[in-house]
Amino acid sequence: MDVRIEESWKAHLQEEFNKPYFERLAEFVRQEYADKTVYPPAKLIFNAFNRCPFNEVKVVIVGQDPYHEPGQAHGLCFSVTEGVPLPPSLQNIYKEIEQDLRKQIPRSGNLDRWATQGVLLLNATLTVQAHRAGSHQRKGWEEFTDAVIHHLATQREHLVFILWGAYAQRKGETIDANRHLILKSAHPSPLSAHRGFFGNRHFSRTNDYLKAHGIPPINW
Repeated sequence: MDVRIEESWKAHLQEEFNKPYFERLAEFVRQEYADKTVYPPAKLIFNAFNRCPFNEVKVVIVGQDPYHEPGQAHGLCFSVTEGVPLPPSLQNIYKEIEQDLRKQIPRSGNLDRWATQGVLLLNATLTVQAHRAGSHQRKGWEEFTDAVIHHLATQREHLVFILWGAYAQRKGETIDANRHLILKSAHPSPLSAHRGFFGNRHFSRTNDYLKAHGIPPINW
């Protein structure tokens, strides 16, 4: 398996890679890729990190699981590869951007343009078996991504953590709200978007906070 992580992240997370839970996780993931269809492609497992080095992170958006159908997942939460129809949650994210910032909705669901501006699009679980949502949960990924959030929250200043839905909000419970902006709302899924996601203005609020701290805003 050709799995690599960007050097600054590698340095910050080396301690995690050496822990027994991660060694068990790595063995599980290797076996799954060998025996089954797993998403995203192995070389894109750490795509969120490779597109957004540690010191360039401005915003963290926390997702749950990679998409589990062919051609969708490419290692960035809520994002799909070029030419793939927009999933419902992403459609709602775009609708909120349109309302909040008066911006036209793009045709492409590839959010790489956010990642390269400093948005870490972090799924709590970084791999999934085809057609089986949640199939790689509770194997160790959650512990790893908790460590990612902890490193950012304790070693950086003035980040924006965007936590949509109860699952993401639990991931952010240890973040110091005096050091960072924490934005919470309902999840953009069609099941919950009308219960507080629409109208949250998270995109303009993020940019207002970044500008207030002398950080270039995100072109959403």
